[in-house]
Amino acid sequence: MTSCHIAEAPIKKVAIFGGTHGNELTGVFLVKHWLENGAEIQRTGLEVKPFLTNPSAVKKCTRYIDCDLNRIFDLENLGKKMSEDLPYEVRRAQEIYHLFGPKGGEDSYDIIFDLHNTTSNMGCTLILEDSRNNFLIQMFHYIKTSLAPLPCYVYLIEHPSLKYATTRSIAKYPVGIEVGPQPQGVLRADILDQMRKMIKHALDFIHHFNEGKEFPPCAIEVYKIIEKVDYPRDADGEIAAVIHPNLQDQDWKPLQPGDPMFLTLDGKTMPLGGDRTVYPVFVNEAAYYEKKEAFAKTTKLTLNAKGIRCSVR
Repeated sequence: MTSCHIAEAPIKKVAIFGGTHGNELTGVFLVKHWLENGAEIQRTGLEVKPFLTNPSAVKKCTRYIDCDLNRIFDLENLGKKMSEDLPYEVRRAQEIYHLFGPKGGEDSYDIIFDLHNTTSNMGCTLILEDSRNNFLIQMFHYIKTSLAPLPCYVYLIEHPSLKYATTRSIAKYPVGIEVGPQPQGVLRADILDQMRKMIKHALDFIHHFNEGKEFPPCAIEVYKIIEKVDYPRDADGEIAAVIHPNLQDQDWKPLQPGDPMFLTLDGKTMPLGGDRTVYPVFVNEAAYYEKKEAFAKTTKLTLNAKGIRCSVR
């Protein structure tokens, strides 16, 4: 009988990044722990490397020193001539690129898990960059199933203008892991436990795949970004309204036309316009005030993956 499974190369090298943003402490805490004792992340035949991505920002417990490390892995920044005049994060990006890349290179890492926290009520979130990636859709399906009944959402950032140049994008399979809500500079035990389980299930999936387990076709529900929404602003560019109480903490919940979005100081409600239901994410995220983003609108859709198996047993 002819197999209907796609043969994928075995996974050999995996990195786990923590501290890409220095005040998102769950990834920092876990990576520091695994650097001291990495027994729980080791799998037979697999190289797994925990890595503190932005140590200077971690030391100061700030998101970044000069610029956002998770937005500058593009050809322009990676191609700049190395000098002390470059922003710290640009220099660090080039170092990381040489250590873990180049993308598609013979010695580059197959998978990079990049660990993040959000102040928004996002729960367990997996960030997907490519809707046609059968391997990652299969992995995300495995993680979601393993975590159940705990919800795990998939945020698809595939967009011609809104997709950004992530730290993890230098890997063949980039995986963003976002867990919240958690304040910046704080550790919460429940958030720590959830992120730890997500990594465990991801590594288990890789191990099963490498050992020859065949994964049948599957489907997952994802939320695809369609627009970023700024706060209402006055003539001077200052924020003129806040997230409405009905929207606060309602990440992933349907937002209908006419539903409240913002509330002004004089009590005026500003509703969602248009004629379509959207699903808000990163609602009132603290780190996104500087990016002029109150939340992102997404649309819900289903992605299908073909069956996969390892090409070498």
